[in-house]
Amino acid sequence: MERLNSKLYLQNCYIMKENERLRKKAQILNQENQALLTELKQKLSKTNTKNNAKNSIPDLNLSSGSGQNASSSNN
Repeated sequence: MERLNSKLYLQNCYIMKENERLRKKAQILNQENQALLTELKQKLSKTNTKNNAKNSIPDLNLSSGSGQNASSSNN
């Protein structure tokens, strides 16, 4: 019985050590993902800003008094 307990104790220690290793790895991957997401958002923001500057022509359907032009553009 004592031998079985020792074996289970060693297995438990190994599992706890492996869990800690995986937890640290997951934390590092999460930090990398957050950094990449931030970088992507910044690039998209810059792209949208450039596109908005290029597309500064007003949408006549939005400023039109009649809803007819807006509904015909949806078809």
